[in-house]
Amino acid sequence: MISETQFQKELELIISNAIREDVGDGDHSSLACIPDTATGKAKLLVKDEGIIAGIEFAKMVFEYVDSEMKVETLIEDGSPVKYGDIAFYVTGKSQSILKAERLVLNAMQRMSAIATKTNMFVKLLEGTGTKILDTRKTTPGIRALEKWAVKIGGGVNHRFALYDMVMLKDNHIDFCGGITQAITQTKTYLKENDLDLKIIVEARNLDEIAEILKTKGVYRILIDNFNYEDTRKAVKMIGEQCLTESSGGINEKTIREYALCGVDYISSGALTHSVYNLDLSLKAVE
Repeated sequence: MISETQFQKELELIISNAIREDVGDGDHSSLACIPDTATGKAKLLVKDEGIIAGIEFAKMVFEYVDSEMKVETLIEDGSPVKYGDIAFYVTGKSQSILKAERLVLNAMQRMSAIATKTNMFVKLLEGTGTKILDTRKTTPGIRALEKWAVKIGGGVNHRFALYDMVMLKDNHIDFCGGITQAITQTKTYLKENDLDLKIIVEARNLDEIAEILKTKGVYRILIDNFNYEDTRKAVKMIGEQCLTESSGGINEKTIREYALCGVDYISSGALTHSVYNLDLSLKAVE
């Protein structure tokens, strides 16, 4: 996974680009009717139920827009919330609050939706020992936010991007000419380039599981689109040789059954690509 320093840089890029996109040469609506000396206070109002996420990110946004703004946190990231809850108050220049408002809401609504869905999966997996993973199926440009939200919801981050882990999927294997060739060439590449990256290999059937196991040094096998019976067989074949991960159309109705097959992880793109934003508002306090 990427370092904390790299992750923070990703967040800073998201903020600077979002403000550039949204504000441009100025928030003329606010500049036109609100004096630059005016101060105000606003509350983050919850109008839904779920898991709140993005409060710490909101603080980063307020700090970026105007370091003199102050945030009073009432509810922490990862907490369950209901309609009518107030997550925080922010005070400062009225123009600054309005300048930051849309980015804060857009980010928090989506992050809270992802955290809520992730937490639902986490609860379905309770008692199984299986952990839920996210994927790279994220919104372009805000991956760091969406993966942060998965962690807030109790999930585990997969690789961040193409550069921090090797994942040999079906197309890599087919283009390379087979599983053994792909793994062997990957190991050579990593050694020649002095890269310390974990290797995950996707298997489409039990024969491919057997072939992967003949080559040492694989960190995790992705058991892709297997049924329950074959998943159990795959887990038994793999044993303690490496970690296991199930994926492929797994949803809230099937996730626990796959977990009971004994896999270490279940990955789901739906955590980030199929969510409905939590309803939040930033309202002025009179």
